[in-house]
Amino acid sequence: MRLLTTTALAGALALGAGAAGAQTVLDALFMSQSAYSEADVRAMAASYTAEHPDVTINLEFVPYEGLRDKTLLAQGSGEGYDVVLFDVIWPAEYATNGILLDVSGRITPEMEEGVLPGAWTTVEFNGARYGMPWILDTKYLFYNRAMLSEAGFEAPPRTWAELSEQAEAIKAAGIVEYPIVWSWAQAEAVICDYTTLLSAFGGEFLDAEGKPAFQAGGGLEALEYMVGTLESGITNPNSVEYLEEDVRRVFSNGEAAFALNWTYMFNLANAGEDSQVKGQVGVVPAPGVEGVSEVSAMNGSMGLGVTATSEHPDEAWDFVAFMTSQPTQNEYAALSLPIWAASYQDPAVTAGQEELIAAAGVGLAAMYPRPTTPGYNELSALLQVAIQEALLGVSSPADALAAAAEASGL
Repeated sequence: MRLLTTTALAGALALGAGAAGAQTVLDALFMSQSAYSEADVRAMAASYTAEHPDVTINLEFVPYEGLRDKTLLAQGSGEGYDVVLFDVIWPAEYATNGILLDVSGRITPEMEEGVLPGAWTTVEFNGARYGMPWILDTKYLFYNRAMLSEAGFEAPPRTWAELSEQAEAIKAAGIVEYPIVWSWAQAEAVICDYTTLLSAFGGEFLDAEGKPAFQAGGGLEALEYMVGTLESGITNPNSVEYLEEDVRRVFSNGEAAFALNWTYMFNLANAGEDSQVKGQVGVVPAPGVEGVSEVSAMNGSMGLGVTATSEHPDEAWDFVAFMTSQPTQNEYAALSLPIWAASYQDPAVTAGQEELIAAAGVGLAAMYPRPTTPGYNELSALLQVAIQEALLGVSSPADALAAAAEASGL
């Protein structure tokens, strides 16, 4: 196993208190942004080690942008993690390169029957399962009720065109300078927003032969919409540098009327200590496009898996099963909704989150996938550059996407 850093050792001692002489040490890699908070994950792990005093969990947290690289680099060094968090876009790559164990045989009938059917797509590739779904998520449209009411609107927008109209009215009324904020930094964040819009406009990433299709039709219209909101002044221009936490901060400060973001923002913006808009936050599925779609959504789910190099695969799987179990997820449902169907009939989960759960019932059913391909990371990088060039006015949307399609080699 890897040598413990001072920080990791401190975390291990904290989690393994009273477990001196523990027989098994598991190294686990998690994300330090969005969904479950770091405090939540540490509390979950502490509950596990309390029940399993012979196990110590070393937790490491990195931003989403470093999650894949950290996993691959550690694996390549031969000193990899036992448990890793992974995005829905990575099972193809991880399975092809032998990063994760195929755990299909470890899935119990209770898991099979209890987990929402759509959640399984998070961990599947070529008919096998490489972990358990853990974060079931998509992006929702958050809106400030007070701002909409002040501008004379009784309901949030149902289409993207209507959102632009409401934003223009809010801006014209002087309620807020930039009514919309997005996470459009050159990172996977902008791909998530772009995917949401692409799905709304009826676009495709790849055609039936696996060739690029995003440079025309709904894919092009999606990017043209993004650029148009910048040109009209209804989108915060700093969005081109923002990630999701920046979006939450701006929205929670009362500096935006609309924001596209993950589930976790609902309770933090509506009731968080640092929020200036407590009690004013509404949430609905992301809008659709008239004549094309009713709503829009993208699959932003994540799973927990056991690495192929783990020296303790049985113990690692037991930890994964605990972290993804219904009791654990129900207890920490304030920032991430459970993967379990029965959880949505539990008042402990739904209380105070009725509006969010209503939006989730629609949004999660409409999730559009990013391409499932071992080369996804390279395609995403090309699209990130193309979208940024269009947003910054360096290239037209059509030229930028055409260049990305050609450079992809698909």
